[in-house]
Amino acid sequence: MDQEVKLADLKAKLKNVIKRSVYVYRVDCGGCNGCEIEIFSAISPTFDAERFGIKVVPTPRHADILLITGPMTRAMRLPAIRAYQAAPDPKIVVAYGACSCSGGIFHDCYGVWGGAESAFPVDVYIPGCPPTPAATLYGLAIALDLLQQKIKGEQFVEEDVTHVTPKYDGVSPDLAKELEWEARRLSGYLQGRRIAAQYIEFIKEGNPLVVDQKIKELVKQEKDPRLAEVILKLHKIYMERVSHHAG
Repeated sequence: MDQEVKLADLKAKLKNVIKRSVYVYRVDCGGCNGCEIEIFSAISPTFDAERFGIKVVPTPRHADILLITGPMTRAMRLPAIRAYQAAPDPKIVVAYGACSCSGGIFHDCYGVWGGAESAFPVDVYIPGCPPTPAATLYGLAIALDLLQQKIKGEQFVEEDVTHVTPKYDGVSPDLAKELEWEARRLSGYLQGRRIAAQYIEFIKEGNPLVVDQKIKELVKQEKDPRLAEVILKLHKIYMERVSHHAG
């Protein structure tokens, strides 16, 4: 029954935790540093925990996951509780290594309170003395429900009837791309896109002579000489395309 309650609590937390990028804060409660070596190995380029969006942070105030290592010693109990209280809710607590899971070989020492569960609720246990980097990634994946995301994930397969609607319907995609690139090169990304869209509305007319006449009238009325220059350069590209195909 306790396991079901813990699982339900973990699922409730996962609804509010960003699954694709999480921050992990390590709390050393008095271990031998064997676990820390394996954690550092897990975040190295060899195992690359960041490909799952897992990043280690230097403060619990930024943490989504608290990674508890070592047994809960008398000296570190209050600092560990302060770290737990400083982490924003919802937070996931992971007991990392045999010592954090149960007290390990130090379970009966006079200065040890037991595992991480003796101080605060634990959501996920990663056993081992120490856990391997592969076990570390697996345990964190369990904590983030990444495996269920992989298992239940859906892959989109494009059907024959599926098609992408052209951005500028009625205009050659190659021509529209060339006009938009040139406009962006001359006027910047946002303004260039607007100018290209405005010009393409004219060439949808289809008749080059009518388009040429309308563009010349537009340029005469335009008060901004720089804008008129850009429109004329786009018009030159269009007319060269038309004359090339006509020839």
